[in-house]
Amino acid sequence: MDSFTARLDGAWEWWSAAVDEAQEGSWVRDPVERQVVADIMAATNALHGGRPAPFTEDSWHVRIGRIANWAGVLRLAARAGGWELQPVVGRRPSTPAGMAELLSGIYAIGEQGETWMKQLLRESRVPSESEIGQAEGFLTGPGSMEDLELFFYDS
Repeated sequence: MDSFTARLDGAWEWWSAAVDEAQEGSWVRDPVERQVVADIMAATNALHGGRPAPFTEDSWHVRIGRIANWAGVLRLAARAGGWELQPVVGRRPSTPAGMAELLSGIYAIGEQGETWMKQLLRESRVPSESEIGQAEGFLTGPGSMEDLELFFYDS
């Protein structure tokens, strides 16, 4: 399994663990957690104009930049709330899962975007269309991180 596939699988697993805990009522977000999620959503607005991913009309810089922006936002969010981001590849999320697991899952994809951006700027190397499309689909569109607030019933 290539590293991006492992990262994407881990991201979904960690994100799902946290959302499942929230939907089952095991994790009820406190006011700080609710505000952090709202701030993440405001800071990562993909500005795609309602177009579905993949955003093949946009330049590689814009596409990869959208993904990479999530990493910085999530590092700030984790610091603000005192949560520690964990690597997700080959690891199981803690139980009960909560905000740290949610942020770690999403961060895995943003971090991948940062790696891609470095490769693009240093080597003019771009990820495969399939990989970037999957990352875009994870972060934007129906059922994605863009809809994150809809997965919580405690708002």
